[in-house]
Amino acid sequence: MGNGHEVVITGIGAVTPVGIGREETWRNLLAGRSGVGPVTAFDASALPTRIAAEVRGFDPAAYLDAKRVRRSARFSQFAVAAAREAVADAKLEIGQDNAARIGVVVNAAVAGFDTVETATRGLLDPSGPVTPNSYFVPSSLTNMPACETAIDLGAHGPVNASALACASGLYALLDARRLILAGEADAVVCGGTDAAITPVMFAGLVGMGAMSERNDDPQGASRPFSADRDGFVFGEGAVVMVVESAEHAARRGVTPYAAVAGGALTCDAFHISAPDPYGGHAAEAIGQALRRAGVQPGDLDYVCAHGTSTAANDVTETRAIRAALGPAADRVAVSAPKSMVGHLIGAAGSLGAMVCAMAIRDGTVPPTINLEVPDPACDLDYVPGVARRTGVRVAATNAFGFGGQNCVAVFSALE
Repeated sequence: MGNGHEVVITGIGAVTPVGIGREETWRNLLAGRSGVGPVTAFDASALPTRIAAEVRGFDPAAYLDAKRVRRSARFSQFAVAAAREAVADAKLEIGQDNAARIGVVVNAAVAGFDTVETATRGLLDPSGPVTPNSYFVPSSLTNMPACETAIDLGAHGPVNASALACASGLYALLDARRLILAGEADAVVCGGTDAAITPVMFAGLVGMGAMSERNDDPQGASRPFSADRDGFVFGEGAVVMVVESAEHAARRGVTPYAAVAGGALTCDAFHISAPDPYGGHAAEAIGQALRRAGVQPGDLDYVCAHGTSTAANDVTETRAIRAALGPAADRVAVSAPKSMVGHLIGAAGSLGAMVCAMAIRDGTVPPTINLEVPDPACDLDYVPGVARRTGVRVAATNAFGFGGQNCVAVFSALE
Protein backbone atom coordinates (compact mmCIF):
# COMPACT_ATOMS: atom_id res chain seq x y z
CA MET A 1 0.00 0.00 0.00
CA GLY A 2 1.20 3.47 -0.76
CA ASN A 3 1.51 4.70 -4.35
CA GLY A 4 1.01 7.94 -6.19
CA HIS A 5 -2.42 6.90 -7.49
CA GLU A 6 -3.91 6.57 -4.02
CA VAL A 7 -6.32 9.13 -2.63
CA VAL A 8 -5.27 10.22 0.84
CA ILE A 9 -6.67 12.25 3.74
CA THR A 10 -4.40 15.16 4.60
CA GLY A 11 -6.62 17.32 6.79
CA ILE A 12 -9.50 16.84 9.23
CA GLY A 13 -11.81 19.31 10.96
CA ALA A 14 -14.61 18.60 13.41
CA VAL A 15 -17.44 20.27 15.29
CA THR A 16 -19.08 17.62 17.48
CA PRO A 17 -20.93 17.13 20.76
CA VAL A 18 -17.63 16.15 22.41
CA GLY A 19 -15.41 18.87 21.04
CA ILE A 20 -14.94 21.95 18.89
CA GLY A 21 -12.03 20.69 16.85
CA ARG A 22 -10.45 17.47 15.67
CA GLU A 23 -8.06 16.77 18.54
CA GLU A 24 -10.50 17.63 21.32
CA THR A 25 -13.10 15.38 19.72
CA TRP A 26 -10.60 12.55 19.36
CA ARG A 27 -9.31 12.85 22.94
CA ASN A 28 -12.83 12.66 24.32
CA LEU A 29 -13.76 9.72 22.12
CA LEU A 30 -10.71 7.81 23.32
CA ALA A 31 -11.56 8.75 26.91
CA GLY A 32 -15.09 7.42 26.52
CA ARG A 33 -16.75 10.75 27.33
CA SER A 34 -20.36 11.22 26.36
CA GLY A 35 -21.67 14.43 24.81
CA VAL A 36 -25.31 13.63 25.53
CA GLY A 37 -27.34 15.84 27.88
CA PRO A 38 -30.71 17.52 28.35
CA VAL A 39 -32.03 19.37 25.32
CA THR A 40 -31.31 23.10 25.50
CA ALA A 41 -32.21 24.09 21.93
CA PHE A 42 -35.92 24.16 22.76
CA ASP A 43 -38.33 23.30 25.56
CA ALA A 44 -38.64 19.52 25.34
CA SER A 45 -40.44 19.06 28.67
CA ALA A 46 -43.64 17.79 27.05
CA LEU A 47 -41.89 15.10 25.03
CA PRO A 48 -40.99 11.56 26.14
CA THR A 49 -37.45 12.15 24.79
CA ARG A 50 -35.77 15.18 26.35
CA ILE A 51 -32.09 14.46 25.66
CA ALA A 52 -29.80 15.08 22.70
CA ALA A 53 -26.16 15.24 21.68
CA GLU A 54 -25.86 19.00 21.16
CA VAL A 55 -22.80 20.93 20.09
CA ARG A 56 -22.10 23.21 23.01
CA GLY A 57 -19.96 26.34 23.07
CA PHE A 58 -19.96 26.88 19.31
CA ASP A 59 -19.78 30.57 18.36
CA PRO A 60 -20.39 31.16 14.64
CA ALA A 61 -19.05 34.70 15.01
CA ALA A 62 -15.60 33.16 15.58
CA TYR A 63 -15.67 32.00 11.95
CA LEU A 64 -18.07 34.29 10.08
CA ASP A 65 -18.80 37.99 10.03
CA ALA A 66 -22.18 39.24 11.25
CA LYS A 67 -23.79 39.29 7.80
CA ARG A 68 -22.74 35.73 7.01
CA VAL A 69 -23.97 34.55 10.40
CA ARG A 70 -27.39 36.07 9.66
CA ARG A 71 -27.62 34.54 6.21
CA SER A 72 -26.47 31.02 7.07
CA ALA A 73 -28.13 28.12 8.85
CA ARG A 74 -26.45 26.29 11.71
CA PHE A 75 -25.54 23.26 9.59
CA SER A 76 -23.66 25.53 7.17
CA GLN A 77 -21.88 27.30 10.03
CA PHE A 78 -20.68 23.95 11.37
CA ALA A 79 -19.44 22.97 7.91
CA VAL A 80 -17.48 26.17 7.38
CA ALA A 81 -15.82 25.89 10.79
CA ALA A 82 -14.86 22.24 10.23
CA ALA A 83 -13.64 22.96 6.69
CA ARG A 84 -11.39 25.77 7.85
CA GLU A 85 -9.80 23.47 10.40
CA ALA A 86 -9.35 20.72 7.81
CA VAL A 87 -7.73 23.04 5.28
CA ALA A 88 -5.38 24.46 7.91
CA ASP A 89 -4.53 20.95 9.06
CA ALA A 90 -3.71 19.96 5.47
CA LYS A 91 -1.61 23.12 5.02
CA LEU A 92 -3.58 23.68 1.82
CA GLU A 93 -3.22 27.22 0.53
CA ILE A 94 -5.93 28.20 -1.95
CA GLY A 95 -5.19 31.07 -4.32
CA GLN A 96 -5.55 32.18 -7.91
CA ASP A 97 -3.10 29.58 -9.17
CA ASN A 98 -5.00 26.55 -7.84
CA ALA A 99 -8.55 27.60 -6.86
CA ALA A 100 -10.06 26.09 -10.03
CA ARG A 101 -8.58 22.72 -9.05
CA ILE A 102 -10.00 22.67 -5.51
CA GLY A 103 -13.40 21.02 -5.12
CA VAL A 104 -15.94 20.88 -2.30
CA VAL A 105 -18.38 18.07 -1.50
CA VAL A 106 -20.32 18.59 1.73
CA ASN A 107 -23.46 16.52 2.20
CA ALA A 108 -26.36 16.77 4.61
CA ALA A 109 -29.34 14.55 5.34
CA VAL A 110 -31.81 16.84 7.09
CA ALA A 111 -30.39 20.11 5.71
CA GLY A 112 -31.91 23.39 6.90
CA PHE A 113 -34.80 21.81 8.78
CA ASP A 114 -34.42 24.28 11.63
CA THR A 115 -34.71 27.29 9.33
CA VAL A 116 -37.83 25.85 7.67
CA GLU A 117 -39.43 25.15 11.03
CA THR A 118 -38.61 28.62 12.37
CA ALA A 119 -39.98 30.34 9.26
CA THR A 120 -43.16 28.25 9.31
CA ARG A 121 -43.81 28.96 12.99
CA GLY A 122 -43.29 32.66 12.37
CA LEU A 123 -45.74 32.78 9.47
CA LEU A 124 -48.40 30.85 11.40
CA ASP A 125 -48.11 33.22 14.34
CA PRO A 126 -50.72 36.00 13.91
CA SER A 127 -48.30 38.48 15.45
CA GLY A 128 -45.37 37.20 13.39
CA PRO A 129 -43.81 38.60 10.21
CA VAL A 130 -45.66 38.61 6.89
CA THR A 131 -42.60 37.16 5.14
CA PRO A 132 -39.66 35.20 6.54
CA ASN A 133 -36.05 36.33 6.64
CA SER A 134 -34.84 37.13 3.11
CA TYR A 135 -32.09 34.51 3.49
CA PHE A 136 -34.52 31.77 4.53
CA VAL A 137 -34.81 30.00 1.16
CA PRO A 138 -31.14 29.78 0.17
CA SER A 139 -29.91 29.11 3.71
CA SER A 140 -32.11 26.00 4.01
CA LEU A 141 -30.98 24.29 0.80
CA THR A 142 -29.06 21.01 0.97
CA ASN A 143 -26.22 22.36 -1.18
CA MET A 144 -25.64 25.44 0.95
CA PRO A 145 -22.96 24.03 3.31
CA ALA A 146 -20.91 23.07 0.26
CA CYS A 147 -21.47 26.44 -1.36
CA GLU A 148 -20.84 28.44 1.82
CA THR A 149 -17.63 26.44 2.27
CA ALA A 150 -16.58 27.14 -1.32
CA ILE A 151 -17.30 30.84 -0.84
CA ASP A 152 -15.37 30.89 2.41
CA LEU A 153 -12.34 29.14 0.93
CA GLY A 154 -12.47 30.65 -2.54
CA ALA A 155 -12.65 27.20 -4.12
CA HIS A 156 -13.74 27.28 -7.77
CA GLY A 157 -13.48 23.59 -8.70
CA PRO A 158 -16.36 21.08 -8.65
CA VAL A 159 -18.82 21.81 -5.83
CA ASN A 160 -21.44 19.21 -5.07
CA ALA A 161 -23.89 18.04 -2.43
CA SER A 162 -26.11 15.00 -2.21
CA ALA A 163 -28.39 13.48 0.40
CA LEU A 164 -28.24 9.81 1.36
CA ALA A 165 -29.88 10.09 4.77
CA CYS A 166 -27.43 8.88 7.43
CA ALA A 167 -24.95 7.68 4.78
CA SER A 168 -24.54 11.22 3.43
CA GLY A 169 -21.31 12.21 5.15
CA LEU A 170 -19.43 9.07 4.17
CA TYR A 171 -20.60 9.18 0.58
CA ALA A 172 -19.15 12.70 0.31
CA LEU A 173 -15.74 11.13 0.84
CA LEU A 174 -16.28 8.55 -1.90
CA ASP A 175 -17.62 11.23 -4.23
CA ALA A 176 -14.53 13.34 -3.56
CA ARG A 177 -12.30 10.31 -4.18
CA ARG A 178 -13.87 9.85 -7.61
CA LEU A 179 -13.23 13.49 -8.49
CA ILE A 180 -9.55 13.04 -7.64
CA LEU A 181 -9.22 9.76 -9.55
CA ALA A 182 -11.03 11.24 -12.56
CA GLY A 183 -8.57 14.14 -12.63
CA GLU A 184 -11.31 16.72 -12.11
CA ALA A 185 -9.70 18.21 -9.01
CA ASP A 186 -6.33 18.20 -7.26
CA ALA A 187 -7.84 18.37 -3.78
CA VAL A 188 -11.39 18.17 -2.45
CA VAL A 189 -12.77 19.45 0.84
CA CYS A 190 -15.44 16.92 1.77
CA GLY A 191 -17.62 15.67 4.59
CA GLY A 192 -21.01 15.88 6.21
CA THR A 193 -23.01 18.19 8.43
CA ASP A 194 -26.43 18.48 10.07
CA ALA A 195 -28.13 20.52 12.79
CA ALA A 196 -31.81 19.80 13.32
CA ILE A 197 -32.50 19.53 17.03
CA THR A 198 -35.99 21.04 16.80
CA PRO A 199 -39.47 20.40 18.25
CA VAL A 200 -40.93 19.03 15.01
CA MET A 201 -37.96 16.75 14.33
CA PHE A 202 -38.14 15.33 17.84
CA ALA A 203 -41.91 14.92 17.71
CA GLY A 204 -41.59 13.04 14.42
CA LEU A 205 -38.89 10.71 15.72
CA VAL A 206 -40.84 10.13 18.93
CA GLY A 207 -43.79 9.13 16.75
CA MET A 208 -41.55 6.56 15.07
CA GLY A 209 -40.50 5.15 18.45
CA ALA A 210 -36.89 5.56 17.38
CA MET A 211 -35.28 7.58 20.17
CA SER A 212 -34.07 6.65 23.62
CA GLU A 213 -36.21 7.80 26.52
CA ARG A 214 -33.48 7.36 29.11
CA ASN A 215 -33.86 10.98 30.20
CA ASP A 216 -32.61 10.42 33.75
CA ASP A 217 -29.31 9.04 32.45
CA PRO A 218 -28.40 11.04 29.34
CA GLN A 219 -24.80 9.90 29.15
CA GLY A 220 -25.91 6.28 29.40
CA ALA A 221 -28.70 6.61 26.85
CA SER A 222 -26.86 5.63 23.68
CA ARG A 223 -26.10 1.92 24.14
CA PRO A 224 -25.16 0.27 20.83
CA PHE A 225 -25.18 -3.55 20.85
CA SER A 226 -26.46 -3.61 24.44
CA ALA A 227 -29.35 -5.85 25.45
CA ASP A 228 -31.11 -2.94 27.17
CA ARG A 229 -30.82 -0.34 24.39
CA ASP A 230 -34.03 1.57 23.77
CA GLY A 231 -33.28 3.78 20.78
CA PHE A 232 -30.81 6.27 19.38
CA VAL A 233 -29.83 9.72 20.59
CA PHE A 234 -30.26 12.54 18.08
CA GLY A 235 -27.19 14.71 17.56
CA GLU A 236 -25.67 17.44 15.44
CA GLY A 237 -22.27 18.44 14.13
CA ALA A 238 -19.92 18.39 11.16
CA VAL A 239 -16.77 16.55 10.15
CA VAL A 240 -14.89 17.70 7.06
CA MET A 241 -11.70 16.36 5.47
CA VAL A 242 -9.25 17.31 2.75
CA VAL A 243 -8.50 14.53 0.28
CA GLU A 244 -5.98 14.57 -2.57
CA SER A 245 -3.81 12.15 -4.50
CA ALA A 246 -0.79 10.78 -2.68
CA GLU A 247 1.37 12.30 -5.41
CA HIS A 248 -0.15 15.75 -4.91
CA ALA A 249 0.32 15.48 -1.14
CA ALA A 250 3.95 14.44 -1.61
CA ARG A 251 4.62 17.43 -3.88
CA ARG A 252 3.21 19.69 -1.15
CA GLY A 253 5.33 17.97 1.49
CA VAL A 254 2.45 16.96 3.77
CA THR A 255 2.03 13.69 5.64
CA PRO A 256 -1.35 11.99 5.13
CA TYR A 257 -3.37 10.33 7.85
CA ALA A 258 -4.36 7.39 5.67
CA ALA A 259 -5.43 6.37 2.19
CA VAL A 260 -9.07 6.15 1.19
CA ALA A 261 -8.48 2.74 -0.34
CA GLY A 262 -11.98 1.90 -1.60
CA GLY A 263 -15.67 2.12 -1.01
CA ALA A 264 -19.08 0.91 -2.06
CA LEU A 265 -22.75 1.86 -2.04
CA THR A 266 -25.65 -0.59 -2.17
CA CYS A 267 -29.36 -0.42 -1.40
CA ASP A 268 -31.58 -2.80 0.55
CA ALA A 269 -34.59 -1.70 -1.55
CA PHE A 270 -36.63 -3.07 1.34
CA HIS A 271 -38.29 -0.33 3.45
CA ILE A 272 -38.21 3.44 3.84
CA SER A 273 -36.76 3.32 7.34
CA ALA A 274 -36.13 -0.28 8.50
CA PRO A 275 -33.05 -2.19 7.36
CA ASP A 276 -33.33 -5.55 5.63
CA PRO A 277 -33.13 -7.78 8.72
CA TYR A 278 -30.85 -10.29 7.00
CA GLY A 279 -28.24 -7.62 6.24
CA GLY A 280 -27.34 -9.15 2.90
CA HIS A 281 -27.01 -5.94 0.94
CA ALA A 282 -25.15 -4.22 3.76
CA ALA A 283 -22.78 -7.21 3.73
CA GLU A 284 -22.39 -6.81 -0.02
CA ALA A 285 -21.38 -3.17 0.47
CA ILE A 286 -18.72 -4.24 2.98
CA GLY A 287 -17.47 -6.97 0.66
CA GLN A 288 -17.40 -4.70 -2.40
CA ALA A 289 -15.51 -2.01 -0.48
CA LEU A 290 -12.89 -4.52 0.66
CA ARG A 291 -12.44 -5.94 -2.84
CA ARG A 292 -12.11 -2.51 -4.40
CA ALA A 293 -9.51 -1.65 -1.79
CA GLY A 294 -7.60 -4.84 -2.55
CA VAL A 295 -8.10 -6.00 1.05
CA GLN A 296 -8.90 -9.47 2.37
CA PRO A 297 -11.26 -9.81 5.34
CA GLY A 298 -8.37 -11.06 7.46
CA ASP A 299 -6.43 -7.84 6.76
CA LEU A 300 -9.07 -5.70 8.46
CA ASP A 301 -8.03 -4.51 11.91
CA TYR A 302 -10.94 -2.26 12.85
CA VAL A 303 -14.53 -1.50 11.89
CA CYS A 304 -16.08 1.78 12.98
CA ALA A 305 -19.68 0.63 13.22
CA HIS A 306 -22.82 2.51 12.29
CA GLY A 307 -24.00 1.28 15.71
CA THR A 308 -27.08 3.43 16.26
CA SER A 309 -28.38 1.80 19.47
CA THR A 310 -31.66 0.80 17.83
CA ALA A 311 -32.99 -2.73 18.09
CA ALA A 312 -33.01 -3.41 14.35
CA ASN A 313 -29.79 -1.72 13.23
CA ASP A 314 -27.39 -3.26 15.72
CA VAL A 315 -28.46 -6.84 15.02
CA THR A 316 -28.55 -6.29 11.26
CA GLU A 317 -25.12 -4.68 11.24
CA THR A 318 -23.68 -7.55 13.27
CA ARG A 319 -25.10 -10.02 10.76
CA ALA A 320 -23.73 -8.00 7.86
CA ILE A 321 -20.22 -7.85 9.33
CA ARG A 322 -20.27 -11.59 9.97
CA ALA A 323 -21.55 -12.36 6.48
CA ALA A 324 -18.94 -10.13 4.83
CA LEU A 325 -15.91 -11.12 6.90
CA GLY A 326 -16.62 -14.77 7.65
CA PRO A 327 -14.28 -16.24 10.29
CA ALA A 328 -12.28 -12.99 10.35
CA ALA A 329 -15.25 -11.29 12.05
CA ASP A 330 -14.22 -12.87 15.34
CA ARG A 331 -10.79 -11.23 15.20
CA VAL A 332 -11.68 -7.66 14.21
CA ALA A 333 -12.24 -4.84 16.70
CA VAL A 334 -15.61 -3.12 16.21
CA SER A 335 -16.72 -0.01 18.06
CA ALA A 336 -19.52 2.54 17.93
CA PRO A 337 -18.72 6.24 18.47
CA LYS A 338 -22.45 6.97 18.54
CA SER A 339 -22.37 5.66 22.10
CA MET A 340 -20.65 8.98 22.91
CA VAL A 341 -21.75 11.51 20.28
CA GLY A 342 -25.20 10.21 19.43
CA HIS A 343 -26.30 10.12 15.82
CA LEU A 344 -24.91 13.07 13.86
CA ILE A 345 -27.17 12.15 10.90
CA GLY A 346 -25.52 13.76 7.83
CA ALA A 347 -22.18 13.95 9.65
CA ALA A 348 -22.29 10.44 11.11
CA GLY A 349 -20.42 8.79 8.24
CA SER A 350 -17.75 11.45 8.01
CA LEU A 351 -17.16 11.10 11.75
CA GLY A 352 -16.65 7.39 11.11
CA ALA A 353 -14.08 8.23 8.43
CA MET A 354 -12.27 10.54 10.84
CA VAL A 355 -12.23 7.84 13.52
CA CYS A 356 -10.70 5.35 11.07
CA ALA A 357 -8.04 7.80 9.90
CA MET A 358 -7.03 8.78 13.42
CA ALA A 359 -7.08 5.18 14.64
CA ILE A 360 -4.56 4.40 11.90
CA ARG A 361 -2.51 7.46 12.88
CA ASP A 362 -2.42 6.67 16.60
CA GLY A 363 -2.81 2.90 16.70
CA THR A 364 -5.76 3.23 19.08
CA VAL A 365 -9.46 2.58 18.64
CA PRO A 366 -12.17 4.28 20.69
CA PRO A 367 -14.50 2.22 22.86
CA THR A 368 -18.18 1.47 22.75
CA ILE A 369 -19.37 2.88 26.06
CA ASN A 370 -22.49 1.80 27.99
CA LEU A 371 -22.05 -1.79 26.78
CA GLU A 372 -22.55 -3.66 30.04
CA VAL A 373 -24.84 -6.54 29.01
CA PRO A 374 -24.36 -7.36 25.31
CA ASP A 375 -27.32 -8.44 23.24
CA PRO A 376 -26.79 -12.18 22.56
CA ALA A 377 -27.54 -11.46 18.89
CA CYS A 378 -24.65 -8.95 18.86
CA ASP A 379 -21.64 -11.15 19.38
CA LEU A 380 -18.60 -9.33 17.99
CA ASP A 381 -15.68 -7.66 19.79
CA TYR A 382 -17.17 -4.21 20.40
CA VAL A 383 -14.25 -2.81 22.45
CA PRO A 384 -16.45 -2.24 25.51
CA GLY A 385 -15.79 0.60 27.90
CA VAL A 386 -12.13 1.43 27.33
CA ALA A 387 -10.13 2.48 24.25
CA ARG A 388 -7.76 -0.15 22.93
CA ARG A 389 -4.16 0.36 21.91
CA THR A 390 -3.61 -1.86 18.89
CA GLY A 391 -1.95 -1.73 15.52
CA VAL A 392 -4.39 -0.46 12.89
CA ARG A 393 -3.23 -0.81 9.31
CA VAL A 394 -6.62 -1.29 7.66
CA ALA A 395 -9.94 0.10 8.90
CA ALA A 396 -13.46 0.38 7.54
CA THR A 397 -16.52 2.35 8.49
CA ASN A 398 -20.19 1.63 7.85
CA ALA A 399 -22.92 4.21 7.29
CA PHE A 400 -26.47 3.00 6.76
CA GLY A 401 -29.33 5.36 5.94
CA PHE A 402 -33.12 5.45 5.73
CA GLY A 403 -34.32 3.98 2.46
CA GLY A 404 -31.80 1.17 2.79
CA GLN A 405 -28.68 3.04 1.66
CA ASN A 406 -25.53 1.17 2.68
CA CYS A 407 -22.25 3.04 2.32
CA VAL A 408 -18.88 1.59 3.34
CA ALA A 409 -15.35 2.97 3.02
CA VAL A 410 -12.01 1.29 3.62
CA PHE A 411 -8.88 3.10 4.82
CA SER A 412 -5.29 1.93 4.88
CA ALA A 413 -1.99 3.06 6.32
CA LEU A 414 0.64 4.34 3.90
CA GLU A 415 4.06 2.76 3.70
